[in-house]
Amino acid sequence: MSSPKQALTYRSAGVDIDAGEEVVERIKPLVARTFRKEVMAGLGGFGALFELAGRFKDPVLVSGTDGVGTKLKLAQQLNRHDTIGIDLVAMCVNDVLVQGAEPLFFLDYFATGKLDVATTVAVVGGIAKGCEMAGCALIGGETAEMPDMYAPGEYDLAGFNVGAVEKSALIDGAKTRAGDAILGIASSGPHSNGYSLIRKILARAGNPFDLDLDGVKLADALMAPTTIYVKPILKMLAEQAIHGMAHITGGGLTENIIRVVPDALGIALDSSAWKLPAVFDWLQREGNVARPEMWRTFNCGIGYCLIVPHTAANAASAALARLDLRAWQIGEIVPARGDERVHIA
Repeated sequence: MSSPKQALTYRSAGVDIDAGEEVVERIKPLVARTFRKEVMAGLGGFGALFELAGRFKDPVLVSGTDGVGTKLKLAQQLNRHDTIGIDLVAMCVNDVLVQGAEPLFFLDYFATGKLDVATTVAVVGGIAKGCEMAGCALIGGETAEMPDMYAPGEYDLAGFNVGAVEKSALIDGAKTRAGDAILGIASSGPHSNGYSLIRKILARAGNPFDLDLDGVKLADALMAPTTIYVKPILKMLAEQAIHGMAHITGGGLTENIIRVVPDALGIALDSSAWKLPAVFDWLQREGNVARPEMWRTFNCGIGYCLIVPHTAANAASAALARLDLRAWQIGEIVPARGDERVHIA
């Protein structure tokens, strides 16, 4: 007679429901701080409710989704989990902002092999902080514990954002003309792009995380959270004529600005208009990265761009300064020259 089989549970299979419930309870007050008046239900429902009535006359919804790439690997290597959520929010809300939309609500997806409550709460706390900075509500998400899918200590992140803009105020680049000025707004560092190359450079250099770069440790420079441009740019939109905007993400300056420029036009950029920040200078030297590769991989110190009429460039620059954003006129819109639409001096 065979012995009875051992009784199995979800916990014995590697999923701890109690830990998941603890995470939810600990993040509830963090999430509640992000709520706007349009949020119709608290955390925990099967679907999140958000009311648009009365807020817009003729709204266009703008949606976006993103992650933070292999910056996650660096966060896990350095055991820094409290700001990577800010990166996640920033990558999504800055994209939605490009078309003039106000981010309304955000959802996140956190997946790991074994749920560590402290790490999870730190990550989601960063997401909540990012949502507060962007003025959007964190109204839902998913925390998935999946044994054998991830190595110990690893997790993955994705974010989903919905914004809205009045149809008459939608920014689609159609007003862009030759002669328009391109204003580049400072980034906080590499933001969340190029980290596969960054980690390769770090490994070859021996991971010198304590290296001093103009008074900032290399680790701090690389982990600086992505700037969230939402609130100051929304103020700009209410006051200034803006023909186009670009969020400088994967593809760098050469591949992102041109995405919002009509086909008959191109861009001419002046690399002498601003100084390459120390972290990018170090990456270029230590990795022996060619100049064209730098421009198409990293933001090189410019995280967001505005395209404005040439006559409004000085006023727009002054407005950005009043909003505590460092900016430079980094180029202009020019007629396209055949297939060569991006020119860098």
